Amino acid sequence: MTTPAGPDPAAEAATVAAFRRRVGVDDLIDVHTHFMPRRVLAKVWAYFDRAGPLVGRAWPITYRHGETELVERLRAFKVRAFTSMLYPHRPGMARWLNDWSADFAARTPDCLHTATFFDEPAAASDVTRALSQGARVFKSHLQVGGYDPNSPTLDPVWGLLSDADTPVVIHCGSGPVPGAHTGPAPIAALLGRHRRLRLIVAHLGMPEYEDFLALAETHDRLMLDTTMAFTRFTESTIPFPARALPRLADLADRVLLGTDFPNIPYPYSHALHALESTGLGPAWLRAVCRDNAARLFRL
Repeated sequence: MTTPAGPDPAAEAATVAAFRRRVGVDDLIDVHTHFMPRRVLAKVWAYFDRAGPLVGRAWPITYRHGETELVERLRAFKVRAFTSMLYPHRPGMARWLNDWSADFAARTPDCLHTATFFDEPAAASDVTRALSQGARVFKSHLQVGGYDPNSPTLDPVWGLLSDADTPVVIHCGSGPVPGAHTGPAPIAALLGRHRRLRLIVAHLGMPEYEDFLALAETHDRLMLDTTMAFTRFTESTIPFPARALPRLADLADRVLLGTDFPNIPYPYSHALHALESTGLGPAWLRAVCRDNAARLFRL
């Protein structure tokens, strides 16, 4: 497949800079970006190319570039810190993914060292090892992994992460298609046992937006990221309910910028403009696009 050029780098950097000026921030912090071993990312892109069953629709990758260029794109946007979200889809993957991610973070100082785990007997030892390597944030993907967050095997994992006060970005909403263990009920049960757990619900929990807002209103350590929310791509099929915008505004200190870069079917700048289109204002955008994550990760 021919690699698409994507948006012009200089023009898009200028567009993002204009957004930052309007909002009043010098830089951004993106808690939901994907960097993976080359062969793994190639397989992820191939899955999107064929609109696999967990995608459910055409999904052209906008930034189909090598690792160095992807990092430079984020730096050109003045993304001060970003993650390397990666996730296993079967047992035996998490440890070597974590080793790769530790190396990536070591050579990419603006990356928040990211790790992952799977529902398997080695999960607790994998998490312990990743924490000892310096992991600052974890990714859990219930849709792709197909595991129950309330599995007894994972109970020690959640305990370790609670004790370490380490955030977990968790794809637990039922979008773009439901999984066996997605939706708000498993997360409510999990938080009932681990109230100190610091979860970041990816994609604002789409399509169960209001259910996850309700959880955030009940659990003051639960946060949400904005990945793909309010974009034309998402609004065409999974729109955020306008009636819930005041509730999102009230949670201004617990919403974080996420984008899914580079695995997005539109320019990065559109994700920012989509947030601006909510009308929630510059103060909300400053909190979401920089201040909340800066506080969470002590940046």
